[in-house]
This record gives sequence, C-alpha cells and structure tokens, in this order.
Amino acid sequence: MNNIFNSILDNDFYKFTMQYAVTKLYPDVIARYKFINRGKHEFPEGFAEELQNQVNAMSNLALTKDEKKFLIENCPYLSPAYLDFLQGYRYDPSEVKISQDGINVSVEVEGNWYRTILWEVPLLALISEVFYTLSDAQRMTNEEVTKNTSDKVDLYNKLGVNVAEFGTRRRHSYEVHDIVMQELTNHSGQSFVGTSNVHFAHKYGVKPIGTHAHEWFMFHAARFGYKVANSMSLDRWVKVYYGDLGIALTDTYTSDIFFRQFDKKLSKLFDGVRHDSGDPIEFGEKVIAHYQKMGINPEHKTIIFSDGLNSEKVEIIANAFKGRIGLSFGIGTNLTNDVGLRAMNIVMKLTEISSIDIPWTGVVKLSDERNKHTGSEKDIHLAKEILQLGEIKANDEVLK
Repeated sequence: MNNIFNSILDNDFYKFTMQYAVTKLYPDVIARYKFINRGKHEFPEGFAEELQNQVNAMSNLALTKDEKKFLIENCPYLSPAYLDFLQGYRYDPSEVKISQDGINVSVEVEGNWYRTILWEVPLLALISEVFYTLSDAQRMTNEEVTKNTSDKVDLYNKLGVNVAEFGTRRRHSYEVHDIVMQELTNHSGQSFVGTSNVHFAHKYGVKPIGTHAHEWFMFHAARFGYKVANSMSLDRWVKVYYGDLGIALTDTYTSDIFFRQFDKKLSKLFDGVRHDSGDPIEFGEKVIAHYQKMGINPEHKTIIFSDGLNSEKVEIIANAFKGRIGLSFGIGTNLTNDVGLRAMNIVMKLTEISSIDIPWTGVVKLSDERNKHTGSEKDIHLAKEILQLGEIKANDEVLK
C-alpha cells in the first residue's frame, strides 16, 4: 500500500486546539490511549504489519509553510509559539504499540499528552482504510459516492440547516473523504459550513470546525475530581481561548450532571453546546429549558448535533427545533463511509494519565448511553458513586 497520510493537518481540528491547551497548561502530563473495537470487526491476516508500516511512515509528516499560513490566517487564537511548536512536531511511531492475535488487533499509545494527543484520529482512519483495503471489499464507484453526497446536500439545503463534515476517524478511505469534500464544497446551496478535518479545510478553502473532546473533561476529572470536572474543564478552556471556540461538550459525565454545573456565567460565556449521545430530542428540550431557566434566550445559542447522524435524523431534529434555538449538524460516518459496506464502529480512548505529582490514574467517561461508557469497572463505580448516578449496569462498556 502507498502511504495513506500525506499531511500533518489530516486530523480533526479539536486535536490541535486541545494540543495547544495542553502545551500551555499541562506540559508534564503523560497519557495512555487504547483502541476499542466496538463493532467486533474481524481483522484480516497481515493487518498489524501493514498498520505498523503506515504508522512508521507518519514520522515524515511536517507542517508546510503554506499550511502554517492557513492556520495563521484562519485560526488567530492559536498563538505564534504554538504554531512554531507544531511546525517542529513529528509523529513518533515508538509511542504506538500494535499487535495482532488472529482476528483481534490491539493498539495502544503512551507518551507525553501534548504529543500523543494527535494520534487518535489518524490511527482510527488508518485502521479503517487498511481494513477495507486488505479485506478487498468493493465499495460504490466514485460517481455513486458523488451522487450519494449530492442527494444529501440537496436535502440539507431544502431543510435550511448548517452541516459540517465530521468523518475523518471512520472514513472508508482518504479517496472517498476527498470525493465527499469536493462535492460538499462544489454543490450549490448554503448548508455546508466547514469540516473538522484541517487538511481538507485547507485544501478546499473552508472553515475548520471543532473545540474539545471527551478526553479534556476526562483528564480534569482524574486529576482534580469528578464533581468539578465539567466546570474546571470549561474554565480552563476559557483561560486559553478567551471566548473563542465556544461550543461545550456536554456528555462526558451525563448531560444531567453537566447542566447542573453549567452555571449562568458559563452559559453566557459559551456560544452553545454539542450533543454526542442519548436521545437528541430529549437533549434539545433539556438545553432550551436550561437556557430559559438561566434567563437566556435560546435563539441566541446553538446546539451542534453530532451523534451518528444521517439524513433522516437531521430532518427529524431540524423539524423539532428550527426557530427555537440555533442548530448545526456535524455528520461523520454517514458522509465519509456510506459506500455500500458495513461502516466500522471503532474508537480510541484516553485510558490513564499521570504527572510529576500523581501516579497513573484511570480516566472515565459516563455517556448518556451506557454502551458508550469507558473506564475500568472500579473507576466507573467510583465515578458513579461520587456523582450519585447509581450502580453499574450489565451493558456498561468497561476497559480492563
């Protein structure tokens, strides 16, 4: 196989925004990540070897002068010092451990958090593309992918909603991702507003979109405590970005816990919230009620829906909330891996953190959907006890 990654910016924007925050606030933290095969996919013979080859090739990636210029012009909140750091950054394959036992594959990452934070999304994209390539599965033709994307954009334009492409981590391949981005960019209408992928934002001259991910909150919980995790995570985010990148992720420790801690100050400071698990209609009503309780007009705020969306879900959500609150949709797998094959259901999660003054400590995510929980059974139990969320259920997903 040829090298899949040819740009250091071929990654989700929130990885770079979090990396900047980590270099500024937590340069001494060490992190561990682990691959989770949620879809129970069976990996073909030779998969680990080819994945290792692709990972090794990433050590040659470097920020180009043109890419740096794009970031300077489009992301003024990223400091010159950070952009100089990024220009000198190189992926270190020794931070990644890959092994295969029959049809099962293990991928783990360990190293300084400010470095390893960039591995998650590219590794998932590599796992996906190598899997489809070695499986020799036949996808739609390029023309069919273009038509498929065009039909979706027609619906989004008709609905009058804002849509961003969020599909890097589970894309079928770079080629499909590129075809989708080209059609999204060229298609007539106003729905398409940008992409989470910084390389494609640069290539097609659109806005890079993203703020932070669950790991930002998971770290603060492990380091400072579950009860203060949400508020401290958001306060520290404001300390770095001073009001820019103001969409808050809500479901690291369930949205109910989040909104208890999302006080009037934070509710006014942040432009809106992102939905990533649980029933979207229930969530939307909860958000509107929260803003009304705070004396804030919901029409001045935004919800970004980003949980497993397809055209049907977007239409249902838009019909429920249009005119009541600002709406935007981040669509991933349904855009970049809707090619007639079973889409991969894979994630890579932060599992442990340590620093100069703390030993290795497990991190936890308590999603609004129990099958999206991550962490050891012991740590999940502790988090639920502290947050008064009840006992662990049989279908809670745990990392041993």
